[in-house]
Amino acid sequence: MMPCVFVLGTVVTMALRAKIGRILITGAGGRVAMAFRQFAADRYTFRLAEKDRSLLTHVRPDDETLVFDITDIKACRNACANIDTVLHLAADPSSSKDFCTSLMRNNILGTFNMFRAAKDAGCKRVVYASCAQVVEGYPLDYQVRPADAPKPKNLYGISKAFGEGIAAYFAYQEGLSSLSVRIANFTTLTANRQISARDMSTFLSHRDAVNLLDRCIRVADVQHAVVHGISNNHYKRLSLEETTHLLGYHPKDDAFSLLGFT
Repeated sequence: MMPCVFVLGTVVTMALRAKIGRILITGAGGRVAMAFRQFAADRYTFRLAEKDRSLLTHVRPDDETLVFDITDIKACRNACANIDTVLHLAADPSSSKDFCTSLMRNNILGTFNMFRAAKDAGCKRVVYASCAQVVEGYPLDYQVRPADAPKPKNLYGISKAFGEGIAAYFAYQEGLSSLSVRIANFTTLTANRQISARDMSTFLSHRDAVNLLDRCIRVADVQHAVVHGISNNHYKRLSLEETTHLLGYHPKDDAFSLLGFT
């Protein structure tokens, strides 16, 4: 006889999968996606989409894989077919790339394509990976809140600010539930690593990141929101008050404690 706890856990997992439905992850071979896939492997059924198939590693038997280019609207429509939630992580993350040849195509056209395709395919929600670079232009002694206007410091931040605007448009004008997650300093800390106070204040651990994304997928009755992706750092560059209230997000890690400063 199987233990009751195991049976109950299986039933809960199946119920959650049925409620949320199939999830499309774009940029599924990236660092954030890999961490989320490992965390949520038993919770959801995935369609994993990447531009380069060689990046799609550690694929489970019941997950789909798809090679596509987010600058191709037809490919985006194909990726969104029979999908309930889109976790849009694909982007060019470099602030040094040429704007017209890379950032504009991948982060602006590609983001529009994904929202357009998701809406037209009848998806219920898009969770969009924005970035703290959207508001990096604020003074370092100012704690940024989600409602503050974008103030990017580089062209990459501009491209992500556009994505937040697209998310708001599709939420309010076309009825597609959309959450923009300002992912900050997603990294792993080691005792001997040299890191600035600013980077510690924006630190986002792996376990806090995947918990935040999971909550963005599961939260009910949210049409649009901008939420902040940092850990429970002693000093916080981004306010977590609104994100905690909306999502019940209580991050566990603190860069200052992990590096021995508190």
